Amino acid sequence: MRRPKIGDIVEVPTKKGLAYAQYTHKNAKMGPLLRVFDAQFPARPTHFASIATLPVQFSTFFPLGAAVHRGIFAVVAHENISAVNLAFPVFKNGVPDPGTNKVTNWWLWDGEKEWPVGKLTEEQKSFPDSQIVNDTMLVHLIETGWTSKQLE
Repeated sequence: MRRPKIGDIVEVPTKKGLAYAQYTHKNAKMGPLLRVFDAQFPARPTHFASIATLPVQFSTFFPLGAAVHRGIFAVVAHENISAVNLAFPVFKNGVPDPGTNKVTNWWLWDGEKEWPVGKLTEEQKSFPDSQIVNDTMLVHLIETGWTSKQLE
């Protein structure tokens, strides 16, 4: 079994059908970055080039090598990364106040440096969350239609 490579398309079985994600970047601190596409399919498609151009539901870091090695998810194709997903995204991060469960001081991270921004702008609200998820959480986020904008 080969190691996943940037550009690989990963199949994620869910209760709503088969979802697909593309491995687009590897960060030394966070690991493999997956772009999870906003679509589910009743059966495995025969071609994946058009899947790699679908809108992204969310982006997250995920221990892809371990999941593939253990047979949790499978690499089903290798496609070029679409132009909109080529750049490493800027991520948002913040710690919720225990009393209100709201974040009041946000930080942004570009894969190398981090800086405080306080309150997020409308554009920054759509930035992906700086998080690493496991396979159970990945499936849950897909099935519930979760997006990064929901974590304000």
